[in-house]
Amino acid sequence: MSPTEPEATGRSAALFARARQVMPGGVSSPVRAFGAVGGTPRFVDHAAGARLFDVDGREYIDFVMSWGPLILGHAHPDVIAAVQAAALRGTTYGAPHQGEVELAELVVASYPGIERVRFTSSGTEATQSAIRLARGATGRDRIVKFAGCYHGHADGLLVEAGSGAATFGQPSSAGVPAVIAGLTSVLPLDDEAALAELFRAHGGEVAAVIIEPVPANHGLLPQRREFLAALRQQCTAHGALLIFDEVISGFRVALGGAAEIYDLRPDLATFGKILGGGLPCGAFAGRAQLMEQLAPAGRTYHAGTLSGNPLAMAAGLVTLRALQDRSVYRTLVARGARLQAAMTAAIAAAQWPVRCEVLGSLFWFAVGARTTLRRPDQIDRGAAARYRTFFHACLQRGVNLAPSAFEVGFLSTAHGDAEIDTAAAVFTAALQEAFAR
Repeated sequence: MSPTEPEATGRSAALFARARQVMPGGVSSPVRAFGAVGGTPRFVDHAAGARLFDVDGREYIDFVMSWGPLILGHAHPDVIAAVQAAALRGTTYGAPHQGEVELAELVVASYPGIERVRFTSSGTEATQSAIRLARGATGRDRIVKFAGCYHGHADGLLVEAGSGAATFGQPSSAGVPAVIAGLTSVLPLDDEAALAELFRAHGGEVAAVIIEPVPANHGLLPQRREFLAALRQQCTAHGALLIFDEVISGFRVALGGAAEIYDLRPDLATFGKILGGGLPCGAFAGRAQLMEQLAPAGRTYHAGTLSGNPLAMAAGLVTLRALQDRSVYRTLVARGARLQAAMTAAIAAAQWPVRCEVLGSLFWFAVGARTTLRRPDQIDRGAAARYRTFFHACLQRGVNLAPSAFEVGFLSTAHGDAEIDTAAAVFTAALQEAFAR
């Protein structure tokens, strides 16, 4: 344990010790275990607005925001009231109800080019189901994804790129059969030539291409519209479906997600996080002709006991209704710009090799970079080690970031100017520690 990675004491440490006796690694999702940054995870007691409070009484300005869903902040009063009211009517029905119809109508009205929505319980389930639908609709098996884009933990998507420009996928997790991973081809981001080469060689085999149009799971890697437009053109030309994975970017970068900001229409889109207003929820959506191929109307099967859960629908409705006021996005963009301006000035004054990348209410510290990065292979190999120091220096000063150098930060409407300015001062001091080593 390095001096910059202090071991937590008190109730967090005791709870983590107990958790490791009954849960693999002591957590329900790997990154929470602090394996990438060292030290002991802080166990949360409660949260409100932009603040998180751990079981030992420490308070943090939170920029994890449950990994993105909480665009209105923790425990927003209107969301809490809606969930409480819904719970009084029953927590789950396993039957149709009005809330899911209303939320589906709101999604269709918000996102460009879609006509039908099918709810799921998670983003992983949404992407997995969208791919099944694409295969059923096209009669093809091959899927194309991009290095650095994460689409959940379905077997066919847990693959990584090889050394070539376009490779057949190899499993990046134990338990994924090579024969399944082999049906996924992996391309580099921001490379029209590699894209064209793959479609020349295998275009007739490709059922769908799936991409995070705003890659935000391996750093924040903004894509050029020209590259995304080339992807749209290649899919159309070869009869493949284009899937935008908007689990993170949907309803966050704009009401219509990346499809709105890039003015491009995917064939299918997947959602999660913000859609459920902080409760477990996902969805996939597309044109009526395509979506009606799902059971019970069509032959491609999808089902879920908790799909369209009334509590999640209630929380999602409050959240999406709030976002219909587009001034919310202007406010979030202004706060992101405020953070970026403060950090850019501090970084320039100190001449640190780091960039504060911001896209709307998403931000990321690209350690080792001086320009915008668009591919994961452009990330400095020493970034993770330096981020460990930065992360713990922030945590000690009361600012909570993701315990990974490659995860983005999230702003919410609960982050006011005071929180932004305090965080900028903390980030500056933490970077000074990180680059002093």
